[in-house]
Amino acid sequence: MKRFIYPEPAQWPQLLARPVLKTEDLERTVSDIIREVQTNGDSALRTYTARFDRVELTDLEVSANEIRRATEDVPESLKAAIQIAYENITAFHRAQQTPDLFVDTMPGVRCCRKSRPIEKVGLYIPGGTAPLFSTVLMLGIPAVLAGCRDIVLCTPPDLSGSVNPVILYTAQLIGITRIFKIGGVQAIAAMAFGTESVPQVYKIFGPGNQYVTAAKQMVSRMGVAIDMPAGPSEVLVCADNTADPTFVAADLLSQAEHGIDSQVVLLAMDPAFIDQTEREINRLLDTLPRKDIARKALEHSLAIVPRDREEALQIINAYAPEHLILALKDVDTMADGVVNAGSVFLGNYTPEAAGDYASGTNHTLPTNGFARAFSGVSLDSFQKKITFQRVSQDGLRQLGPAVEAMAEAEQLDAHKLAIRVRMQTL
Repeated sequence: MKRFIYPEPAQWPQLLARPVLKTEDLERTVSDIIREVQTNGDSALRTYTARFDRVELTDLEVSANEIRRATEDVPESLKAAIQIAYENITAFHRAQQTPDLFVDTMPGVRCCRKSRPIEKVGLYIPGGTAPLFSTVLMLGIPAVLAGCRDIVLCTPPDLSGSVNPVILYTAQLIGITRIFKIGGVQAIAAMAFGTESVPQVYKIFGPGNQYVTAAKQMVSRMGVAIDMPAGPSEVLVCADNTADPTFVAADLLSQAEHGIDSQVVLLAMDPAFIDQTEREINRLLDTLPRKDIARKALEHSLAIVPRDREEALQIINAYAPEHLILALKDVDTMADGVVNAGSVFLGNYTPEAAGDYASGTNHTLPTNGFARAFSGVSLDSFQKKITFQRVSQDGLRQLGPAVEAMAEAEQLDAHKLAIRVRMQTL
């Protein structure tokens, strides 16, 4: 990990920059794939699946038999673990349901706001080196709770042309049955515009690599909503001498193993703690099956020593991490000052992995600094808020003159007329 002791604020933007590919090359590749899927539909999907996933597919959609076999293949112990996560995530997201809002803003004028589900949603579940069945829970549960009518799931196939059985089991547990063996940019394009096999959706959810993130952002400029720019995973751990270096090392490695473009940041109140943590990282790294991936990610990760807790908080909010772990004394005081983060993990016994899987909060979170303006996925992400208003005759008598005066001031005479013709009948 690169080390910086008391960096000046002017250095922070450069230090905290995320590792990225050259944007122009990335966007050109993504644009070409999207255009090809728009033009050639399923044929393009099969071509790109053969090129990127190295498998020839006849049927793009997972069959009911495949889902049934997958259910039998998942060990009972894993099913029990998934059930705990399912119940916790359901409980947390169900609690986010809110009643319709009714307000009488003045006598005779009633305004209300009601939640309505987004009818058609698409869920992207990364496969590749780590099939993220946990993301099925994180996206599928709130989609079902919100009442979304059509839920489409896309995930890459393996070399045999199959989808990871745990992904299929988790999807059927939630009630999702439209599952397609499609990954990457081509999956985003298929859901955004529809093909002969894949239904078009109104909003696309799910994390992915920089190509998937770029594809989501590109289709969002073409009229399809997305959850957020959720790209390569990242974590910032802020630790003082009350933290356990082994715990912190494990937390950093848990993000580094996601992919070589993941980023981990250690914000340590004491330089000696960095030495202790790095020793633990080196000791633990060789025990991991994904050690080569984690080691690559660590090459562009960093450790920073701030001057004090106040500066540490400023660095946290400047970085706006996807995941923030506060392994500190008086952790609640520090947490109160956090304004930019996707999800925050408090204390030595709250690993980020708990939120990734089963604590109940959602793990689909804004990355790349977007936590400054975006929230993580929630029940609201799958709903729209529609406002309604009803004005009575008495209400119009009171409200009408104000509207007429404002419309006249803006020189929008038809607006004024819409009030005037009604007022004349009263």
